[in-house]
Amino acid sequence: MIDLSPLHDWIIWILAGLVLLIAEMLLPGVFLMWIGLACLGAGLAAFALPLGFAGQVVVFVVLAVITLTIGLRLRRRPSRLNTATSGLAGRSAVALVFHGREGRVRVGDSDWAARLPIGVAEPDPGTRLLVEGVDGTVLIVRPSD
Repeated sequence: MIDLSPLHDWIIWILAGLVLLIAEMLLPGVFLMWIGLACLGAGLAAFALPLGFAGQVVVFVVLAVITLTIGLRLRRRPSRLNTATSGLAGRSAVALVFHGREGRVRVGDSDWAARLPIGVAEPDPGTRLLVEGVDGTVLIVRPSD
């Protein structure tokens, strides 16, 4: 039989944290890392302070909340090519061809699918338009005044 009595609580916390960090490297996602860091922090606190099991769990929970909050704040939102923040909204466009509300426009040196808002007349080719928004990969345009 294996005697686990020489293993102190802080060693178990450190080992659990290292296992979670290794699992994070092997599994996709970025979740286990934050829990693993909280385990390491709880292990260090258990090593440095005379904490009972309940105190160690409280330290772990507090550190898990802190590390997960940091992780969520650091998570980048996926950037999309044609969002208003990429600079297309507000830019000038030239009508190429329209059939009803759907058509194609030129913005800079690129051609884009475009749509007119309801109630806007179909523009002639060469008409100056203003990009007022983006819907997926389609620019929402209207004639510029």
